[in-house]
This record gives sequence, structure tokens and C-alpha cells, in this order.
Amino acid sequence: MRIDVLTLFPAMFESPLGFSIVKRAQETGLAEIRLTDIRDFTTDAYRKVDDKPYGGGPGMVMMCGPVFAAFDHVRTLSGDAPRTILLTPQGRPFTQVKAQELSRERRLLLIAGRYEGFDERIREGLGAEQISIGDYVLNGGELPAMVLIEAVVRLLPGALGDDESAKDDSFVNGLLEYPQYTRPEVFRGMKTPDILLSGDHGKIAQWRRAQSLERTKQWRPDLLKNQEDADT
Repeated sequence: MRIDVLTLFPAMFESPLGFSIVKRAQETGLAEIRLTDIRDFTTDAYRKVDDKPYGGGPGMVMMCGPVFAAFDHVRTLSGDAPRTILLTPQGRPFTQVKAQELSRERRLLLIAGRYEGFDERIREGLGAEQISIGDYVLNGGELPAMVLIEAVVRLLPGALGDDESAKDDSFVNGLLEYPQYTRPEVFRGMKTPDILLSGDHGKIAQWRRAQSLERTKQWRPDLLKNQEDADT
């Protein structure tokens, strides 16, 4: 998979992309991640990328010209047409289902905005979908882009070493993951449940399913409601 990111701050990505699973995925050729500075495609001496909004209002809006120029350049760097995504609080919520969907793409092109947002013609003209990582506002789209990249790259076949490990992640089956334990069996008076030490894999699977349901009911009942709505 190739992932291109258009951003005003490419240096923000250097550390997060240089560790753990994302780093290994790049080293082994599972993922190719390329950063492009939108300011490199400005046409004035001040490298201006934003301007005041038409109609008045606070803040500044990202201009079409530099973003379109950066997009047109990056699109030609690979033969695969990119699936283009704007990271914005106006977008649809990013979910595990969406991460799985995006992990099947050959190429993604992420656009991280700043200031008060994008000129609407960027979304329209580039045919971009909008994705949000939550109902809150950040200073820009760089952190959401990093979240999306990690969530997607870890799902690429071979990225985790053991592909089975991703199947029990929270949200994969619409539920939170069951509790996990490792050595020692007892720590500060807190004991590992006997069922996990029994060796009875059938009963362990039943226990884990029950724990997932209970945790979801207690901490994220909205997920159960979503499942009920989907079934009706």
C-alpha cells in the first residue's frame, strides 16, 4: 500500500512513522508512506496557503491553489489512482470497519488541513471523502492522519507478524475486547481468573465472549444499540 500525505507540517510525522509496526511495515515493503509539503506548491514569495473567508468571519481558510497543485503532482507519482481523504471534524466518524475497508486499498492520499478549514472547492474538486476521528476540534489534521495511518497499516497482511492477533481487537466484532492476563498468576493480591489457566479452550472462548459483552454493556452500551439497530 502507498499512502501519501499532504500537509503543512511534514516534520510532525517523522517520529510517529519511525517506530514499531508502522516502521516495520515500511522496512518490509508492506507500506510506502510519502509526505508532501503543501507550501512547496505556492506561487508567491511568502508561500501563502490561506486567506480570509468570503462573507467575513474569524480565522483563515486554506486556499485551493496550493492544495490542488500538490494533489496534481502527487497523483502522478504512482500508477494507482488514490482514494482521497480530507481529515476534518466535519467528516464521518472513523471506525474499525472503515480502517478495515481502507486497508484493502492500494493507495490512499490524505490531506491534513489547518486554520478554519478547507475552501469547499477542495472537497468538491478532488472528489474527496471526509473523515473525523472524533467530535472535538484539533489545531489541524496531522494527528488524525497519523491515527488513520496506524489503524490502517496494522491491518495489512503481515504487519503484525501474527495476523490472528488483530481479529480479537476491540470493535472488530462490534464489541470491546475481553480482559487479558499474563504472568505472574497473582500480582498484589489480584489473581488471574481460573478459567484462563484451565486449558479448556472451549470454555475460555465462552468466558471471553461473555466478558466482551459485559464490558461493552458497561462501558460502551451504544455499541450494543448499534448492533441491535443493524439487526432490525
